[in-house]
Parts: sequence; structure tokens; C-alpha cells
Amino acid sequence: MFTSLIQVLIEHPLLFIAFALALGLIVGSFLNVIIYRLPPMLTYQWRQECAELRGETFSEEKPPSIALSRSHCPQCKQKLAAWHNIPLISFIFLHGRCAFCDKPIAFRYPLVETITGLLMAFLAYHYGWSWAFLAAAVLMCYLVVITLIDLDTFLIPDQLSLSLLWLGLFISLFEVFITPQQAIIGALVGYLSLWLLFHVFKLITGKEGMGYGDFKLLAAAGAWLGYEMLIMVLMLASVSGLIIALIQRLSNQGEAKIPFGPYLSIGFFLALIYGDQLLSWYLP
Repeated sequence: MFTSLIQVLIEHPLLFIAFALALGLIVGSFLNVIIYRLPPMLTYQWRQECAELRGETFSEEKPPSIALSRSHCPQCKQKLAAWHNIPLISFIFLHGRCAFCDKPIAFRYPLVETITGLLMAFLAYHYGWSWAFLAAAVLMCYLVVITLIDLDTFLIPDQLSLSLLWLGLFISLFEVFITPQQAIIGALVGYLSLWLLFHVFKLITGKEGMGYGDFKLLAAAGAWLGYEMLIMVLMLASVSGLIIALIQRLSNQGEAKIPFGPYLSIGFFLALIYGDQLLSWYLP
């Protein structure tokens, strides 16, 4: 049955795109859970380890886990029914409010679901049914989570950046995007380039311009795209940063501090899709 479904999706591209859109909405709902729960889980783990090292008793309540704890309203703590968690549809049906306490539901939840669904559909259109589509879809999910967590906490968890790095190296074994040699060199160049820039900037100004999570994220980009594409990742990240800064200035929102991780994620994703065309245009 599963083989028959795949065959139908291969033979009907529009149906495959619609399937990818629906799948992306469902995956986006799960990404919301990761974005919301992973930082408290890591904070709890860090505090527990620190208490153990100091020989202290640790008695903080453990936060909900990603997979085992049911979803609940962050305001009234009531556990949600299954129909409350239907991606996008539940938000519309409930008029953007909790079914129990009538408090507003953060608009981020349907926004993440919608963005994930649209990006998944775009990848289906761009790659068709292929290993490249599956790999790019996994990468996209990682980048969505990294972007939102970095915006919230100004941190990129090693659990995300390092696993994305190793996943890129693993996928290179099958030469889906690049060869293993290109992936290994790309990871080294990606990390060392920002590491060197960080220390030169700190030596000159006495300030830290970025975090170590950015180094690891660019190393992951190198593992997925190769070292030649890293210049394009950084250029696209810089351009996206300038555009967002300009929008903030024009909308009179001042210059809110935004971490570099989201810009790197945008550059990473765009370089995956359009990097070859942009690179051939920029370096003919």
C-alpha cells in the first residue's frame, strides 16, 4: 500500500505538492512543540548538572518532555483535546483563543505551521519525489526550529547544530548534494572561518560579535553544501539582515537586537535551492 501511494505521488506532481503541504502543516505543529519545550528542558538539565557538581539537592519540577507530555494551554495549563491540535484549522475554528480560558493563542503557532507547510510544498515542487526532497525537508525543519529558538533565547542548542552537521556528513555519503570530501572540507572551513573572524573582531574591538552556535551552524552549512557555497551563505545572510534592519527602520521599530542564527538559516536554505545559479552569476 505504501509503495502504491508513492507511485501515485510520483505520477501526479500536483497531488504530491498538496500532500507535502498537508504533511508540512502537521510537521509544523510538532516543530512548535520542539521550539516551545526544548529550551526549558535544556535549562533544567544544565541546572541539574550544576547542582550535582556543587553537591546540592536539586528539587525543581521537570518541564514537559517533547514526545511524552500532552499539549496544554500555557495560560490555564488545561490539557488540550485532539481536535484542539489540528494544524491551522483548530486556530481558525477557535478564533485564535483557548477553548478553556478564552485567552489568545500566540499567532506564532499557526504561523510556524503555515510557513513549514508552504516550504514543504515548495520543496516538493522544486525537487519532486526524490532523496533530495526528503533531505531538504529535514534540513528545512531543523532551520525553522533553530531560527525560532535563537530568536527567543539567543542560543543555538548543540543538540540541533551538531546533529545537523553530522546529518550533512552522513547524507554526503550518498552524494545527494555533494561528495563526502566536499562535506568534510566544507564543515572545517565553515567553522574555522567564523571562529577566526570572531577572534579578530574581539581582538580589535574587545567585543564578541557572535556566538559559538553560529560557528557550528555554518559548519553544518559546509557539511551540506560544500566550502564553495559558504561565501554565498554568508552573502545571503548579510543581505537578509540588511533587509530586515531596513524594514525595522522604516516601520519605526528601532533596531531590535536579532541574533545572527536566523540570517544564517535563511542564507543556508536559499543557498541550498538557488546557490548554484547565484554562484555562477556572481563568479562566472
